[in-house]
Amino acid sequence: MSDLTNFLKQADIFYQFTPTQLEMLANLCEERTYGMGEIILQEGASSKELYVIAHGEVEIQVNPAVVGGPESQNDMVTIATLRRGQSFGEIALVDEGLRSASVRAAQKNTRLLILERARVMLLCETYPQLGYRLMYNLAADLALKIRNADLRIRETLIYGKKAI
Repeated sequence: MSDLTNFLKQADIFYQFTPTQLEMLANLCEERTYGMGEIILQEGASSKELYVIAHGEVEIQVNPAVVGGPESQNDMVTIATLRRGQSFGEIALVDEGLRSASVRAAQKNTRLLILERARVMLLCETYPQLGYRLMYNLAADLALKIRNADLRIRETLIYGKKAI
């Protein structure tokens, strides 16, 4: 098993994948490295890739002005930090919509594995068991992210705490 396949085995969204399925996914991966502070994705931009963090950290950031925040506030707000083995951009696999947040590298030499939507969807259609497992794992990952966001929103509304 290759190093890349071994890494994918540890990533949350590839839980319970067989070695053969992991190898097929590894063959689709493109690797890119980003420097600290470098923008990976821009909020509102079109993009059709899923990203898995192989090394380093990324910050998920939003622009408060998009939801009626102060127009004078140009600073992005970090709403989450993701680390090795976590993924982002998964919504692009489902709806191909615009990016809901910006993502920037939070450490030097942040290495990402990138899976392009069309290739992943073809693999899922060709191997339905792989497709089912991937979509199930993505749904579980998104559910966890939604629950965490919901908790932070409730803390802000109920207790007046800053959610971020």
